[in-house]
Amino acid sequence: MALSTRLASPLRPTLAALRWAAPGQRRGLSAHPGPGHTLDLRGIFPPLTTPFSPMQEVDYAQLEGNLCRYASIPFRGLVVLGSNGEYPYLAPRERLELVSCVRRALPRDRLLLAGSGCESTQATIELSVSMAEAGADVALVVTPCYYRGAMTSAALVQHYTEVADASPIPVVLYSVPANTGLDLPLEAVLTLAQHPNILGIKDSGGDITRMGLMVHKTRQEDFQVLAGSAGFLLASYALGASGGVCALANILGAPLCQLDRLCREGHWQEARDLQHRLIEPNLAVTRRFGIPGLKKAMEWFGYYGGPCRAPLAPLSPSQVEELRGTFSANGWL
Repeated sequence: MALSTRLASPLRPTLAALRWAAPGQRRGLSAHPGPGHTLDLRGIFPPLTTPFSPMQEVDYAQLEGNLCRYASIPFRGLVVLGSNGEYPYLAPRERLELVSCVRRALPRDRLLLAGSGCESTQATIELSVSMAEAGADVALVVTPCYYRGAMTSAALVQHYTEVADASPIPVVLYSVPANTGLDLPLEAVLTLAQHPNILGIKDSGGDITRMGLMVHKTRQEDFQVLAGSAGFLLASYALGASGGVCALANILGAPLCQLDRLCREGHWQEARDLQHRLIEPNLAVTRRFGIPGLKKAMEWFGYYGGPCRAPLAPLSPSQVEELRGTFSANGWL
């Protein structure tokens, strides 16, 4: 018997009971919660980088040091094993150990989202179950993309439905076309939003019209839209997004939480001014220099960045200078 069949049947009747209680009622710009809503994603989540030693082994001591520094920032929670965590370069054992390590350090009132997306449905189900056992509150499931020509809307709906049926924790869809070359179709998102164990989507594509339609078309569902980048966070909030999973939060977590607060309180001019100062640094540590740039910039703000795993290469001296100049020009250094 397939794992999905073994797990799905007994879980379906109890999905609602597996959700965590929200820390309070939604307010401000967040989409209105559905009648069964019990898990609130409202706020900022940094997608953690994975610290490596000079020998490219996972450095758990440095991870714990970063987590101690993040503890003073009012994040809603943390994301482990996202794109910025170099997820494809980690062994299965390392993935589970990272989730366990973060869970031990994280207060229970902060959520832990863990990447569990694999190329096959069966492997995704198995990893989602393992992530739940390791302490994750939510499974963040990226679109399978290796056979992207066959990843029709129907195929993706089937994939995510089977994963959500079997997962003992809620699922958040993850669309990151810059890495996968595949945008999770809007019609698939709207269908999946009706599933009782699919909580929302992290959308990193940056198409604000699409994000606005997601919020609008799912307003009767228990479904939350998370902006996948700090560059369009304000615009996403203006359209009703619940929160943001932003690489830049690894570096400028407090300012991003401030932007979140300003938007919710309706201080739009202050929010706009702050958003403007975040756009160029965000571009620098995402599109321009990627994870090597993100880790280098972390070191200037008191965090451990360290090396990436090969084949990701470190920045050249000229690239480091350009990166530093971007942060300085916007008043962060």
